[in-house]
Amino acid sequence: APGLVPAMESADGAVRTLPSIGRLSRGPTFGRAHGRFGLSPSGRLLPPAPRSQENADPQSTAFLLRKQWTLYSVTPLYRFSDTHLRDYARLLSAFIAAEKQKGLAVEVGVELDIKVSVSSLPDLKGSDQDQAAILVQLSSRSAASSKNSEEKLIWSGWFCCVSGDDLSENVPEDFTCLPLFLANGGESYTSIVGSWFQKTFDCCFRRLAISPLNLTWMAAMWTGCKVDKTASAMELVFSVPFLPQPLNISYAIHPEDAKALWDTVQKTPGEITQEEVDVFMDCLYSHFHRHFKIHLSATKLVKVSTAIASAHCDGIIKFLQSQYLTGVLMLLTELAISQIQ
Repeated sequence: APGLVPAMESADGAVRTLPSIGRLSRGPTFGRAHGRFGLSPSGRLLPPAPRSQENADPQSTAFLLRKQWTLYSVTPLYRFSDTHLRDYARLLSAFIAAEKQKGLAVEVGVELDIKVSVSSLPDLKGSDQDQAAILVQLSSRSAASSKNSEEKLIWSGWFCCVSGDDLSENVPEDFTCLPLFLANGGESYTSIVGSWFQKTFDCCFRRLAISPLNLTWMAAMWTGCKVDKTASAMELVFSVPFLPQPLNISYAIHPEDAKALWDTVQKTPGEITQEEVDVFMDCLYSHFHRHFKIHLSATKLVKVSTAIASAHCDGIIKFLQSQYLTGVLMLLTELAISQIQ
């Protein structure tokens, strides 16, 4: 897979070798028995809202909410500097124009004037060691429109690293760690932007899927978060295997019932363990079997929706609460780092 290649060829033909797996992280990769945020090998700490997020203006990240973002992992960027964002926007704009000339324009039949913006999102950090998030936006205006016509946002993507100290502390000085990339918009734009970043910074993009195990962690973690009384129901979607036609089962749980169940399962405030996640899910499965005589343990969990966020196994995420944005990104950063390793 392209995301696992340890050496990348740069534009000048030189080969840059990324640090070995052993030097990229001091801790174990995430799995059933490992969690970077845990006090024990099978546990994670539930992260409180970072101070930077508490003092941040919610409006500065409000545009990230209620949109579908496709997840990618990104290897460390070589010689990236957040002091050159304006230059990067200009170079990326020229690259997109060149790709259009090759016939790779994504809006067939319409000549578009595409404007590129690259900016910083300093509020999206989990610690002072984290690199500030980087936002890339593409806006368009039809060539036939007047110059005063309003620009339309057609694609957004952002790089971030929330509490990614395990990775950032162990890479050479010339590398910048922004292991999680999220895109909203046409895949052709994602491909063009990704190509430019890969050629310019010797990095590698790879789609980030979410395993059923990680979805159960999300279900438990997000259920434990305090939300408004009018919060929507928690919904779990399961795919039934080995059938001629696709069949999904949707399981909705009232948020107060889910929270009450979680409160009886969780033993240590602020910490969550694999055992607690398993007990929580087993209780939900038992309740469903009692009513419908269906063993959900024989199906595949493909989607989790709560008042905090929704996540699909294909690597699609939707953020719904600004105060928990960095908490969700912390877990996604962990998953991205484990895929890079």
